[in-house]
Amino acid sequence: MNYNEEYKRWLTSATADADVAAELKAIENDPAKIEDAFYRNLAFGTGGLRGTIGAGTNRMNVYTVAKASQGLANYLVANFDAPSVAIGYDSRIKSDVFAKVVASVFAANGVQVNIWPELLPVPTVSFATRYLGTSAGVMVTASHNPSKYNGYKVYGADGCQITTEAAAEILAEIEKLDIFADVKRSDFESGVADGQIKYISEDVLTAFVEEVKKQSLLDDSVKVDKNVAIVYSPLNGTGLKPVLRTLKETGYTNITVVKEQEQPDGNFPTCPYPNPEIKEAMALGMEYAKKCNADLLLATDPDCDRVGIAVKNDAGEYVLLSGNETGMLLLDYVCQRRVAMGTMPKDPVLCKTIVTIDMADRIAADYGVSTVNLLTGFKFIGEQIGRLEKEGKADSYIFGFEESYGYLSGTYVRDKDAVDGAFLICEMFAYYKTQGISLIDKLNSLYEKYGYCLNTLHSYEFDGSAGFAKMQDIMAEFHKGLDTIGGKKVIECQDYSKGLNGLPKSDVLKFMLEGNCSVVVRPSGTEPKLKTYISVSAVNRDTAEKEEQIICDELARKFV
Repeated sequence: MNYNEEYKRWLTSATADADVAAELKAIENDPAKIEDAFYRNLAFGTGGLRGTIGAGTNRMNVYTVAKASQGLANYLVANFDAPSVAIGYDSRIKSDVFAKVVASVFAANGVQVNIWPELLPVPTVSFATRYLGTSAGVMVTASHNPSKYNGYKVYGADGCQITTEAAAEILAEIEKLDIFADVKRSDFESGVADGQIKYISEDVLTAFVEEVKKQSLLDDSVKVDKNVAIVYSPLNGTGLKPVLRTLKETGYTNITVVKEQEQPDGNFPTCPYPNPEIKEAMALGMEYAKKCNADLLLATDPDCDRVGIAVKNDAGEYVLLSGNETGMLLLDYVCQRRVAMGTMPKDPVLCKTIVTIDMADRIAADYGVSTVNLLTGFKFIGEQIGRLEKEGKADSYIFGFEESYGYLSGTYVRDKDAVDGAFLICEMFAYYKTQGISLIDKLNSLYEKYGYCLNTLHSYEFDGSAGFAKMQDIMAEFHKGLDTIGGKKVIECQDYSKGLNGLPKSDVLKFMLEGNCSVVVRPSGTEPKLKTYISVSAVNRDTAEKEEQIICDELARKFV
């Protein structure tokens, strides 16, 4: 594609959206910006689309969203007798606009549209797809990315994010299209009036909340104090309504919401990077927790599929827990309570990703639970749930989690769910607090039993076309192999680009190091970043941190 010619075509054809038209005019004398906006088409894959909002083929705008929807519509019409779709959107800039564009394209192609009438968490789209029996689901979201991003996530009829094969077929349909000449659009309001577009009823949201509530692991024999003081932040996203509703309906009423982050706002004014993995995003919530003398701080990301927490230590200071630490606590709680209640299935299964802490495998094994390690991305956990269901073993799944703060304890959705995560965390916290045990105490007891393990994530950003090329060069160097990392001998290199352990091929390398340590290197599937995951086992935290720093410093030099 000649990006200068495509830019000129957009100048004359992309006139319907005022924001896009104005930006096209504004970059007229800036060749670098024109190149970055048009040097490629925004990539479509198993994660759908994700990119910065703006004008151009490499941006999220009404035209690229409509083209992707036309390709998906063509795929659905070819593969389903009466195709239908469930659509949702989050609080991001233009998410509501893009959702209506998606709906209008599907309606124009004869695809029955079911759309949530308000912004809601991403797992509600997975749920609605299964509950309503639609052919697919679309969620307009960029998850935890900064405000300049938006995205387009696609679910299959099973409620899982689309498979590699389906993504390839949809991409083939998209690539056949001219972005201006081949996209059908109808009027959204007319579609609502004639029934081609239907709003999803409140009953479906109620059904979703009821499924979350069923994940409780308390029975009549256990009494807990649910009057624990909770501070909650939806980080200006979608979690406010479903999280508060679920908690209040299950007896947690002592909840303070972070006012500045309560209402939806795609600009995220108090947390530019609205990701509970990042301590800056939790800072305002920590201030609230201190003022309220809260027992527990919860924060969900904008599309409410990740949840981060902070709790008090023995000195009364608030400590942020990592996704791995919270996941291990939840895993141990789920196993412990299922054993106590007599609900542990015959062949229980834990699902987690290959970059998630290996210590979880040891906890699971102690309870007789098998661990299935999968590629990065909760979609692979969702697919595994589907496989178990087809084998008549859906009840075997007891928990799934990934280090990036994603958790799921049931099979009612096929994606991570922070409504479920927040609910289970509050229940676990109240359960232990009633016994005089803090989550820090419980975590330390796990380390004492299974050995200390430190897992860290480091991201390296590479923007633009030059950055994209550099990322490819760096990965090529890693594929050549390493003898040592941070002074530790490389025992084995697991190259997932070859399709290891029956998993789909993915550009991921896992270096197994001596001393039960490991390093994973992979490109992000949704951002212009390379990510490294470092796992260090040691006698204590201080030693682990020192060894991790040595490894981190050596890896960082390779990314310069």
